[in-house]
Amino acid sequence: MSIDKETVRKVAKLARIAEPEQRLEPLAKELSGILGWIEQLNEVDIEGVEAMASAVDVKLPMREDVLQDGPTGGGQPENVVANAPKTEDHFFVVPKVVE
Repeated sequence: MSIDKETVRKVAKLARIAEPEQRLEPLAKELSGILGWIEQLNEVDIEGVEAMASAVDVKLPMREDVLQDGPTGGGQPENVVANAPKTEDHFFVVPKVVE
């Protein structure tokens, strides 16, 4: 499918997008290329392929959440907040941003 300059002008007007006259022809070529690519996708045989809700819809292995020993481990809240400008009961104190 090919899109011409007039179609781009009409779509831009309907979308209320101000496009200068010199950009209409390059946009027509870009959109025609995109539609050509979509037509190529329509030629792919997808018979028997199950639809996916997401490309990352997979179950990842989980591990137990355990505190580690040593200087980088947990159980040392005073070390975690040591460089914070203001703390209270081992929590960071930050300015209120939502009222």
